[in-house]
Amino acid sequence: MSASGSRGPASSPSPNQAQRSTRRLDELNAQSAFGGGEERIKKQHEGGKLTARERIDLLVDPGSFVEMGRFVTHRCTDFDMDQQKVLGDAVVTGWGLVDGRKVFVFAQDFTVFGGSLSAVCAEKICKVMDLAMKVGAPVIGLNDSGGARIQEGVESLAGYADIFLRNTLASGVIPQISAIMGPCAGGAVYSPAITDFILMVEGTSYMFITGPDVIKAVTHEEVSKEDLGGAHTHATKSGVAHLTAPDDQTCIAQIRELLSFLPANNHEDAPFKPTSDPPLREVPELDTMIPVESNKPYDVTDVIRAVVDDGHLFEIAEQFAPNIVVGFARIGGRAVGVVANQPNVLAGVLDIDSSQKAARFVRFCDCFNLPLVTFVDVPGFLPGTEQEYGGVIRHGAKLLFAFAEATVPKVTVILRKAYGGAYDVMSSKHIRGDVNLALPTAELAVMGPDGAVNIVYRHEIAKAKDPAAARAAFIADYREKFTNPYKAAELGFVDEVIYPRTLRMRLHRALEMLKDKRDTNPPKKHSNIPL
Repeated sequence: MSASGSRGPASSPSPNQAQRSTRRLDELNAQSAFGGGEERIKKQHEGGKLTARERIDLLVDPGSFVEMGRFVTHRCTDFDMDQQKVLGDAVVTGWGLVDGRKVFVFAQDFTVFGGSLSAVCAEKICKVMDLAMKVGAPVIGLNDSGGARIQEGVESLAGYADIFLRNTLASGVIPQISAIMGPCAGGAVYSPAITDFILMVEGTSYMFITGPDVIKAVTHEEVSKEDLGGAHTHATKSGVAHLTAPDDQTCIAQIRELLSFLPANNHEDAPFKPTSDPPLREVPELDTMIPVESNKPYDVTDVIRAVVDDGHLFEIAEQFAPNIVVGFARIGGRAVGVVANQPNVLAGVLDIDSSQKAARFVRFCDCFNLPLVTFVDVPGFLPGTEQEYGGVIRHGAKLLFAFAEATVPKVTVILRKAYGGAYDVMSSKHIRGDVNLALPTAELAVMGPDGAVNIVYRHEIAKAKDPAAARAAFIADYREKFTNPYKAAELGFVDEVIYPRTLRMRLHRALEMLKDKRDTNPPKKHSNIPL
């Protein structure tokens, strides 16, 4: 090639071109940071809510957030929508660090088209969910949306389905947390419903399939948004909400604390947190904390806090089915899932709601390698036509199924009553409990002494000169022979009867012994849990 035809090196951009490019980037970044504009941001604040970017800034470690899709805009050209474009559209997506650990986040921006879901919003959310699955990190969704973007029709609905599919495939692989921080209605509720934990902000958030206006038109019922789908309703009646908070800031603090107990994915263990609380310390107050009388109530959370690290229990769904307690704690620095009957409420009986609540929690812990510590004080299943008609058999079987299927370390402590089928269900030795302990106050039997004597000795009592005295004598004899923990220990159904004050020490040692446990279930596509 001749010299005149040769091609020299590409010319570098002039300083002016570089400056213009940088200025353009600065302008776009500044523009996208304001979402729907200052006026709408002001309105969001007046409503007691933070913006999407403010929420993310609170959630992740300072300076760690890396945004994705910042300059994306919607593609709709109908209804003059091509004249209404906002950079990033109605969702902020990306990844960052929480306590130095990687998480993926999407936060719907209510200041842009009411946070409505467009096709590109769904694509942005799906992109971070796909990346979270690839790298094995939790996904946190901060929901604040008016629903599907009507102007985009079926494209918006398709976007929801794309998200639902990813929620389902990610279930049991990476933790998924949803915070409802504004409206979430119609089909939009199903994405949070599939995730592991739902948090709601009191007074500013709500969830429902159909709103008050539709309900009034169809059923003639009048109900407010708050009563229909507010935080209190879902925390106490439906059980949809696992945690509630008075404001956005507290809600985000709860997410950060929840994440501290969870592994990044199903192949990892939860982070170890060193503690100054001696794992082998004795707890003298336990010697008198649990009443000997089987019908006398006490607060089981006092027992739990006495034995876990620093007395800290992070309770889940505290307001729903309070006759059972579930939550996270640490013993010797290691995170555990706690399940406990609550004698302070309905004597700790199992019913439909408590069975479902505990079963879901047990299955979550099993998915993510969190050992299960179970405290048992249960008189049985709640009797009555309402429970039977409501399917207590089916729902109670969920808890039985969950404990039986779980392959994580399982340590069970019988504090007092363990009667009837509920004894079997509450992580007994027969459904693969690894270490089963009992306190001297434990009572294991088909039913309580009163009921058993009425059946077994009914003829003798009827014939006695003093039926009341005879009944009392039979009860004492039955209690001595059958309900104490030593018979179960003799049969190997309880590994050991221990002194109450040694409970923390024994739990720690059991968990240490089990930390390398390996257990499997038969090969299968998946189980058919009695849903």
